[in-house]
Amino acid sequence: MKVIKITAMWCSACIIMNNIWEKIVKDNDIETISLDYDFDSEEVEKYKVGTVLPVFILLDNDKELRRIIGEHSKEEMLTFLEEK
Repeated sequence: MKVIKITAMWCSACIIMNNIWEKIVKDNDIETISLDYDFDSEEVEKYKVGTVLPVFILLDNDKELRRIIGEHSKEEMLTFLEEK
């Protein structure tokens, strides 16, 4: 499982989600590719991300399965990861 995490330094929801995400990654085997909305803009454009951050994109064999946008609880993030 691989997740692309798109955040920005100025985004308060991103800062909150970074803390939640670190706890999830610590307890699970998740490869994370972190992109900054401003500094990695060319790469971010490939994922057609709007202006609401953060964005987490779940990939399987580099194919997007689903994405979740905005601030969410740890439980909501775990559900996002576990949905089939």
